[in-house]
Amino acid sequence: MTTQSSATAQSAIAVSTSRPSGHNAGPGTGTGTLLAALGVVAFSLTFPATAWGLEGFGAWSLVAVRSVLAALIAGGCLLALRVPPPARRHWAGLAVVAGGVVVGFPLLTTLALRTSTTAHAAVVVGLLPLTTALLSALRTGVRPSRTFWAAALAGAGAVVAFTVQQSGGALTTADLYLFGALLVCAAGYTEGGRLARVMPGWQVIGWALVLCLPVGVPAAWLALAHEGAHPNVHSVAGLLWVAAGSQFLGLVVWYRGMAAIGVPKASQLQLAQPLLTLVWSVLLLGEQLTAAAPLTAAAVLVCIAVTQRARG
Repeated sequence: MTTQSSATAQSAIAVSTSRPSGHNAGPGTGTGTLLAALGVVAFSLTFPATAWGLEGFGAWSLVAVRSVLAALIAGGCLLALRVPPPARRHWAGLAVVAGGVVVGFPLLTTLALRTSTTAHAAVVVGLLPLTTALLSALRTGVRPSRTFWAAALAGAGAVVAFTVQQSGGALTTADLYLFGALLVCAAGYTEGGRLARVMPGWQVIGWALVLCLPVGVPAAWLALAHEGAHPNVHSVAGLLWVAAGSQFLGLVVWYRGMAAIGVPKASQLQLAQPLLTLVWSVLLLGEQLTAAAPLTAAAVLVCIAVTQRARG
C-alpha cells in the first residue's frame, strides 16, 4: 500500500514539476479519477493508523510530531527540486489549507478517537463529500446539477446510516470534535483544490506543511514534554503512516486528482472512504462488520458512478 502510494506520488511530482507553476494542463479525467481514488485509499487508513499511534503517543504529541515529519518530507522535496516560493497572492489560500488539513482535521479527529471508535468517527468522513461540494459551490460559484446533488445525498445518506448503525446508533461526546473536523477539512480541501488549478497539487500541500513548521516544532517539543511517549511497533507505524501517507503522499495525489476532475466530483469519491476505513479496522484493529457492508458498498458505488457522469 505504501509503496504503491509513494510511486504514484513520485510520478505526480515529476509530471507536475515539468510544467510551469501557473500551467493549467493536467492529467485526463481517467487519470485524475485514479489519482483522487488513491488519495481516498490513503486517507481511509488514517483513523486506524491514528488509533495505533495513540497506543504510544498522546493526542497532542501525535498531531504535532506528524505535522513536523510531514513538513520535513515536503520541505526536502521542495528543496531538492528547487521549487521557488509561491506568489504572495497564494499564501492566504495556503494558510486555509494548513489550518484545515494540516492542523484542524488531524487534531480534532485525534482528540475524538481517544474516546470514539473508528467506525463512529467514519460518520464525519461520510458527510465530508457533501460539505466539500457545498463549500466549493459557495467559493467558486459552480453549481452542480440536480442529478449530482441527488446522487450525492443518497450516497451520503447510505454511508451515514451504515456507520451510525455500526457504532450502535449512539452519539458520543467526541461528536463536537468530529463535526468541527468536518468543517475545517472541507474548507481546506476546497481551497486546496482551487490552488491546485494554478500550481502543482503536491506543492499546495508541501507549502502548507512548511508554513506550519515554525509552530509545529515547538508544539511537538512541548507536547512530548507534557504527555511523554511510550512508542511500540504499532504506534511508530501509525505515526509514520499519518505523517508520510495521509499528511503528504495522500494529499499529493488527492489535490492532483481534484485539479483534473473538479472539487465536487472528486469529493464524491470519498463516499467510499468510510467503508474502506471499516475494512482496515477489521484487519488492523480487530473490529467486526455486519452483513450490511456489501449492500452499502454497492449503493455507494452506484452513487459514485452517477456523480461522476453528472454534468455540473
